[in-house]
Amino acid sequence: MLNAFLLTKQSYDSPQQGAVIHYWLTSETGTIEIIFNQQQPFFFVSQQNLTTTEEILARKGIQVKPKLLAHKNFKLELMAVLYFDSIKAHQRACRILTDQQVECFEADIRLHDRYLLERKLYASVQISETEAEIETERQQERSTLYNPKLKPGTYRPRLSFISLDIECSMQGELFSVALQNDHTAIVIMIGDPQPTIALDYQLVWVTDEKALLLTLSATIQQLDPDVIIGWNVVNFDFRLLLQRAQKHNIYFALGRDGKTARWREPDADKQQGYISIAGRVVIDGIDALKTATYHFDSFSLENVAQQLLNKGKKTQDVDNRAEQIERDFHFNKLALATYNLQDCILVSEIFAHTNLLDFLILRSQLTGLDLDKTGGSVAAFSNQYLPKLHKAGYIAPNLPKDGGLASPGGYVMDSKPGLYKNVLVLDFKSLYPSIIRTFKIDPVGLIEGLQTKENAKENAKENAKENAIEGFKGAYFSRTTHFLPEIIKQLWQQRDQAKKDKDQARSQAIKIIMNSFYGVLGSGGCRFYDTRLASSITLRGHQIMQQTAQWIRQAGYQVIYGDTDSTFVWLSDDMAAEQAQSIGFTLQTLINLKWTHYLTEHYQLENHLEIEFETLYSEFLMPRIRGSETGSKKRYAGYALRNGKKELVFKGLETVRSDWTALAREFQTQLYEIVFNEKNPRPFIIEFVKQTQNGERDHQLVYKKRLRRKLKDYQKNIPPQVRAARLADAINQQQGKSLKYQNRAWIHYVMTQAGPEPIEYQSHKIDYQHYVDKQLKPIADGILPFIGLSFDEINSPQLNLF
Repeated sequence: MLNAFLLTKQSYDSPQQGAVIHYWLTSETGTIEIIFNQQQPFFFVSQQNLTTTEEILARKGIQVKPKLLAHKNFKLELMAVLYFDSIKAHQRACRILTDQQVECFEADIRLHDRYLLERKLYASVQISETEAEIETERQQERSTLYNPKLKPGTYRPRLSFISLDIECSMQGELFSVALQNDHTAIVIMIGDPQPTIALDYQLVWVTDEKALLLTLSATIQQLDPDVIIGWNVVNFDFRLLLQRAQKHNIYFALGRDGKTARWREPDADKQQGYISIAGRVVIDGIDALKTATYHFDSFSLENVAQQLLNKGKKTQDVDNRAEQIERDFHFNKLALATYNLQDCILVSEIFAHTNLLDFLILRSQLTGLDLDKTGGSVAAFSNQYLPKLHKAGYIAPNLPKDGGLASPGGYVMDSKPGLYKNVLVLDFKSLYPSIIRTFKIDPVGLIEGLQTKENAKENAKENAKENAIEGFKGAYFSRTTHFLPEIIKQLWQQRDQAKKDKDQARSQAIKIIMNSFYGVLGSGGCRFYDTRLASSITLRGHQIMQQTAQWIRQAGYQVIYGDTDSTFVWLSDDMAAEQAQSIGFTLQTLINLKWTHYLTEHYQLENHLEIEFETLYSEFLMPRIRGSETGSKKRYAGYALRNGKKELVFKGLETVRSDWTALAREFQTQLYEIVFNEKNPRPFIIEFVKQTQNGERDHQLVYKKRLRRKLKDYQKNIPPQVRAARLADAINQQQGKSLKYQNRAWIHYVMTQAGPEPIEYQSHKIDYQHYVDKQLKPIADGILPFIGLSFDEINSPQLNLF
């Protein structure tokens, strides 16, 4: 048996081999190409529609091989499977039948995915070479296997990679391309060879753009990476490379089969295109970080590198680097080469720092998702669920035609605003997955549970153990037939083991997958969407949170807030930290015992809910909604006691929001520290306002906001950032510079006496009163009233005279 890991996959029709499945894998011994020929694509129809189906397809000249099944759809109709000799016939038949109102089930599953799905094969496989025809290219250390037997495996590969970055003119003409990994650093540059002094990378000179593309192709084939990484590498670098190759009529051979890359333009409602290279995976760093749930104010390479690595690009002017790149290409090519290579190095170091490749490999092993798949929660769920569904005798439903209806969100209780001491936070561990496990929430379980309920009515059964588990919105779930609870149990156990092994990449991958399952069931983009499923999770969460709060009140404590899975409990202002923590652990034990007893008594279910005493806040603020006496939601601050130290924590307030200035963030942090430490905030506020109005804090007045639409699309309401961006690009146009803000960019601006102005073209005096009124005052009035003060009273000119 040979251990291998799947890199790329495709399926197509071949005149000689029929419907073909084509996989590329990396293995212990090198690269492997696997070909399955003479395959039969298929989909399902209801048996009651089979005669009509055969008649329709016969009239259209489409050959089909039907077979009756014992499987049912979710309407409990018996199904038939239709086999075809080609992918083209399969797709054409589905279109024709759909037009004739005949529903085709699972017709959207591609042949190469279907093969893996039916065999429960994810990314890692074992290959039986004894049952395969083998051709080997010794020079490339590459084997081609025909129709081998594949089994699930556990192989965790070390993928070879190359980081790629291009530099070009503002018109898209290529200047240079850099390639880098732990062993290689190459820059391919257009231009006449220049003398160099002890460069720590290889500089390859080429005569023109065509030669650059051909050299790049040959270099990639020589380096032969499994993975190509970069920053916006698909939608910018490769899109442009393929466009320029097409312009020069170059066969841009990048694949391990010697063929060119395949490009597919994005769907109308998406921005991201798609690239496919045989045997190589292209992974964009931005998409990978988002998939791993990283969050940044800006996903620019400069910002992410500064945040993660504390270093950035090799340029003095990041905001105007396009002009600098053009200048360097004409007058300082060595500087451009260094800059080009540094971008590759930054991407490689970001991947290494965040273990992104390890994370993506583990995600593929757990779910079968492609390495370059962005998001993918629905596909991950389907890959795990469909094999179990088929084994149970069911065929999956299709996507909802209406896109799905919104399901209730998480529970958020009204808060009790105030300034407190000794506030506990009790948090349910993975609440939604726990609810799924405990209450057996499952797509097939819903179908079976509803049948059990009907049978109970007919047979007048009263034994609760035999009855289905009641959910919400008319849902009932089977106690015995379900798959999702067991899937979550296995993932939960794997995550606990990953934590013990300190395998952060695996732990994070499992957490993301496990927590995505609620969202999948509530998504109209999932074939298993049913509002009864999602509602039975969220509304059960509401019930659990309300019952938990009631038990805490019965224990003699006040609940001041609750949010999705967290309960905030105020103990007493006059209490030592040790006593407060002891009460936290006591409440944790009490609530867990009560849920175990409650679920046994009322539902005859095993309890998988687990509440944890998470945090003690020695000082805590629950603010009011501005201009109201009502308490805020999802907004609070406090001193959290962790490892014997106080840590100032802000949730949802100005300090953690990117659309507030550095001035506001520093003011809020210092003001809250003063109030929490029971000091007089008057001197601080007066001095801070004075410094602001005197221009001593001008460096903190910059707003940074993102334009989420194209600049021309803002018509009715024109926010300040749009006004600043339009002013900047008007000046850019006058000066013959590139327009920076037309298509969803970040803008940095200040408020002046003439309105918002971009920082690069500020021409009027700053409107300091704006910052006092709109940045400082709202922050101060969020906390001062709780100690009997107000911002206006402190800063009144009349009062300040005395």
